[in-house]
Amino acid sequence: MRNPIALLPIWSPQQRLQRKNISILALFLLTTLSLAQRTQAAPPATAPAEVKNLLTQVDAAANRRDVRAVMQFYSPNFTHSDGLTSQTMAQSLTQLWQRYPQLKYQTRLQSWTPQGRAIIAETVTSITGTQVQDNRNMILNATIKSQQRLENNRIVRQDILWERSQLKAGARPPTVDVRLPVQVKAGQEYNFDAIVQESLGDDYLLGAVVEEPIRPENYLQATTPVELQLLPAGGLFKVGRAPATAANYWISAILVRGDGMTLVTQRLQVGGRSPSTPNPVPQK
Repeated sequence: MRNPIALLPIWSPQQRLQRKNISILALFLLTTLSLAQRTQAAPPATAPAEVKNLLTQVDAAANRRDVRAVMQFYSPNFTHSDGLTSQTMAQSLTQLWQRYPQLKYQTRLQSWTPQGRAIIAETVTSITGTQVQDNRNMILNATIKSQQRLENNRIVRQDILWERSQLKAGARPPTVDVRLPVQVKAGQEYNFDAIVQESLGDDYLLGAVVEEPIRPENYLQATTPVELQLLPAGGLFKVGRAPATAANYWISAILVRGDGMTLVTQRLQVGGRSPSTPNPVPQK
């Protein structure tokens, strides 16, 4: 989601990749919380005006890169499924927008549920942006589905339900189809495939898989450098085993050809509910 926001392009097996979570992006999408009473969720058209206005205002503040304005919509006692606080979220947003000043946010309300004095809102946020770095065009697309608990017109809790981000760089980045479960049980084996969709011609294909536990400090710090390996033309095909304890992970595939790179990061939930089917985000 966080996936890093910056896995920089690599153009030879000897070069190393300094990773920062793209899922930082997950921070701004007004999304998250309480899975209770899903059967009573109402359609977005019937949502109170204050809910719709809140989502619109948060998007507008994020599109202006105004951290102070964004944080006005979060409770000082805000909690997050990844362990973030209002302070660490503000720090992450500041770092993210310093590096990627052209990001655009669009949040769609999927459903809402009254819960006492609170409202549980399920949303899907799209994040897009472009940038030129080291004379290479970089294109970022991310989607985050989450729930949030609103009290007194502020977000008091967020839970990320699903996220995927994709960063492309160079003239001809590979087109990649990623297949990863949304959830697995603790200790369960799972498949992670990153399939290249086009013929590479005479290009070599390099790549790697990175698994990162989702923790607050990973939103702010670079991760361990990654070595790329020579791959078969079809892509990456891995079998993983989930840890023995429940946790959330960012699973990333990095694929590089001669004149382009694609990085795809998706959230994997371990433990808790029964495994779900991939790609739960409704299409526009």
